[in-house]
Amino acid sequence: MKNAHWQQDLQQLRHARLFHNVTAGSLQQLLEEFRAFELEAGEILLSPFNRNQHLYVLLEGEMKVYLGSLDNQPVSTLHCGDCAGEISFIDNDHPSAYVVATQPSLVLRLHRASLVRLFEQSPELMQNLLELLCERVRQGNRIILDSEQSANLDTLTGCFNRRWLEHVYQRESTRCAFNGQPLCMLMLDVDHFKAYNDQHGHLAGDYALCLVAHTLRNQLRPKDSMVRYGGEEFVILLPEIGVDEARSIGERLRLSLEQVSSFYSPMGILPGVTASIGLAQLQPKDGLESLIARADAALYKAKQQGRNRLFG
Repeated sequence: MKNAHWQQDLQQLRHARLFHNVTAGSLQQLLEEFRAFELEAGEILLSPFNRNQHLYVLLEGEMKVYLGSLDNQPVSTLHCGDCAGEISFIDNDHPSAYVVATQPSLVLRLHRASLVRLFEQSPELMQNLLELLCERVRQGNRIILDSEQSANLDTLTGCFNRRWLEHVYQRESTRCAFNGQPLCMLMLDVDHFKAYNDQHGHLAGDYALCLVAHTLRNQLRPKDSMVRYGGEEFVILLPEIGVDEARSIGERLRLSLEQVSSFYSPMGILPGVTASIGLAQLQPKDGLESLIARADAALYKAKQQGRNRLFG
């Protein structure tokens, strides 16, 4: 980053969100405190490894914000008028992210001591900064939520994954036990899936798994959880449902797949698949592993009896 010449321009500053509705007198004082700097494309403005005592306003160019590592995807893009460094500027600590110029950029830099003095004279400036900080917090919360959701989802089918199963089992088994309600598990395996892959290709197999997920998930209640357990196996948790009703649900799901003799895919028309299903009901001393083991044993019986059927 190197010093740059900047023709002081009050109107240009007014376009920055930080300075909306700030009086001309306060802005004029800021102009005297600002220093202009140029950054080359790829230059790092802020890093978690370096303490920051400045607030930056982007006047020209573009910057991207990275969390954790520069190898990650950027979480946001800064454009002309946006600020950078406001969080570390306020708490006088290390930045929480990398900010990198993606093209030649011009920034104005203001030391924290200069802006703190102006807060006393311009409540509008303080209000604008608080709004920017709130936006950063909300954005961070969205990133955390998106990360958690991504960590719990199977990217192919959109079903929950085994990580989520452990969490939801603890929640639902505790709730059902407390309320004296039953809980059942269906374990489903796509029939002859290896042969399907061998004949039609692995991409076709992926589309078939998506078909299974879409067909079954649309018939479940919001409180039910469908999990891709691994490969062509799925697990469905049915809270507050006893074994007789779970058997009816499992049979309905099985028939819904059986009735899809073929389906459209980006590869063209592909044959449908059937599934074998094992059923187990939660017992008082069950943990997740023992419940899965009994559902898996029932699934094995369904396969032994000819597949495309439910046992349990």
